[in-house]
Amino acid sequence: MIAQHLPILQVIVPLMAAPVCLILKRGDLCWAWATLVTWCSLVISVILLLGVLDGGTISYEIGDWAAPWGIEYRVDLLSAFVLTIVSAIGSVTAPYMARSVAKEVPEERHYLFYLMYLLCFAGLLGIAITGDAFNLFVFLEISSLSSYVLISLGKDRRALTASLRYLIMGTLGATFYIIGVGMMYMMTGTLNLADLAILIPEVADTRTILAALAFLTVGLCLKLALFPLHLWLPNAYTYAPSTVTVFLASTATKVAIYALIRVYFTVFGQVEIVDTAAIELIWTVLAVVGMFVGSIIAIYQSNIKRMLAYSSVAQVGYIILGLSFVSTTGVAAGIVHVFNHALMKGALFMAMGCIFYSIGSSQLKDMAGLGKKMPFTMAAFIGGGLSLIGVPLTVGFVSKWYLIQAALDEGMWFIAVLILASSLLAVIYIWRVVEVAYFSPSAPGTDAAVCEAPLSMLVPMWILVAGSVYFGVDATTTMDIALDAADFLLGGQP
Repeated sequence: MIAQHLPILQVIVPLMAAPVCLILKRGDLCWAWATLVTWCSLVISVILLLGVLDGGTISYEIGDWAAPWGIEYRVDLLSAFVLTIVSAIGSVTAPYMARSVAKEVPEERHYLFYLMYLLCFAGLLGIAITGDAFNLFVFLEISSLSSYVLISLGKDRRALTASLRYLIMGTLGATFYIIGVGMMYMMTGTLNLADLAILIPEVADTRTILAALAFLTVGLCLKLALFPLHLWLPNAYTYAPSTVTVFLASTATKVAIYALIRVYFTVFGQVEIVDTAAIELIWTVLAVVGMFVGSIIAIYQSNIKRMLAYSSVAQVGYIILGLSFVSTTGVAAGIVHVFNHALMKGALFMAMGCIFYSIGSSQLKDMAGLGKKMPFTMAAFIGGGLSLIGVPLTVGFVSKWYLIQAALDEGMWFIAVLILASSLLAVIYIWRVVEVAYFSPSAPGTDAAVCEAPLSMLVPMWILVAGSVYFGVDATTTMDIALDAADFLLGGQP
């Protein structure tokens, strides 16, 4: 029965579909193929999510080799939620790709773009579904290596240097991660995450395990761009093709955060390592500093893609801050912000992609008067910006409400004040765009040359904006999943 093989199909379908682009060659055929595959993956992930909600955790043993000897794919509430986020963003982005890629990627490389996109997509899904620490590393490398190529496909020559910097930092992160995995294997003799959760407490006080945790933490924090390990991110998001920026900003760092959650709350869940090693304080400090540094630097950017990139550094800070509380409310706030940030930042980068499509620039000065010339695009940008700020009736408000509640529950009223203060910084850099687009006169002779982006780009963008509002008005579904996942993680269940 095919239903029982859905966990492996979630990864195999895009992974096996990628080489088909080498056969198809034509950009339009490769785009249609990639769109079909991503939508199939979305259907599979939704079915898995509903299955977990109805019947609990799903375990799939590869080749009928029982865990921990064989590789296990394990789908619990958190992994099913992340699978749905990745596949949903991929599916919404797919229709957007056609015109954007045609504009920004040389025609002879279109098939290569879709090949790498499907490999990256498969790698991110694999990270979210695997129950094996080494298998997670394999998928981490699949997604990373394809990401380097995707970023380098931008027409701006600076895309190559951005890709190289990301490659160097990403390789360091992967090396740190695999060293940590090797140390854990040396002490426990297993790579299965659930098995590690059982065996780690017996050796948790050894220097080897503490060193392993340090390597794992640094490696994954490089991948998720936690301050101050974020240096690869601004250039990667700025110079990559717009579609690549949309996809990576909405998924890649979120999946790395998922991996970090797995390490701390699943593998080390029985050890309470966050409390014993003062990691809670370290996380809190780095998260808060990241929130402010990212937002302050964003205020002074003249390139809006770079501005949004630094904003992402701040948003990662919010997520890590929620995890640092090690409470149901705090962890749930972090988990739900993974989803919420994917929606709002995806919408904002799609808006910038539409602007780049029409005017060939993402510089703030070139956006003068766009409020009248591209009303739908700029309205979408404002919608995403309001969510980023945390205005009520948007998903950003939901995340920050629960973060503030978690801080107050822990008696950290000063952290709640800092969350509000950092949100006000977002008002400044979003307002800079609004001011130029709506209140600055456009350059003479440019009105006739600029028009709204194609419908195939506007519709996906507005789907994400509508999602930002819908899940801000009715956050019951996402918050229930996040709260249940947080309860599961903090209960120490493997």
